[in-house]
Amino acid sequence: MTTVSPFARSSVFDEPRLGGREQTIEEMYSVPESFLEIEVRNPQTHGFGRKMYTDYEITNIPAFKLRHSVVRRRYSDFEAFRDILEHESTRVNIPALPGKVFTNRFSDEVIESRREGLERFLTVVAGHPLLQTGSKVLCAFLQDPAWDKGQWS
Repeated sequence: MTTVSPFARSSVFDEPRLGGREQTIEEMYSVPESFLEIEVRNPQTHGFGRKMYTDYEITNIPAFKLRHSVVRRRYSDFEAFRDILEHESTRVNIPALPGKVFTNRFSDEVIESRREGLERFLTVVAGHPLLQTGSKVLCAFLQDPAWDKGQWS
């Protein structure tokens, strides 16, 4: 009986994968099953005058508890979420949100630009390994329709 030193060099290519069969090209280059896909879409503006605001739909987060979810969030919710993440996760540099807009903030161009920025923000934050495993607020923000920033203060 030969023993193999735990320090012996070996290659991951030496061992068979997938139950002894070779991986196909499709398996090697396809999207992994735990792939994180987030969309911020379908902006809707509500209210009138000084009470107007726009919220956004956040969809499809297969890496978390629910296989598919749809929630709506306002920009102010994103601001509160970011602040909570900064306090909760001091070891992670939380990216900035798209800037505040004070003129023409309900124009189609501004809303689309902000939507794209919020989607980039969520993709970076939700894709961070330390936040995926260590953040209590991340999953709630992305999936709980009743999410309230007050419960995290």
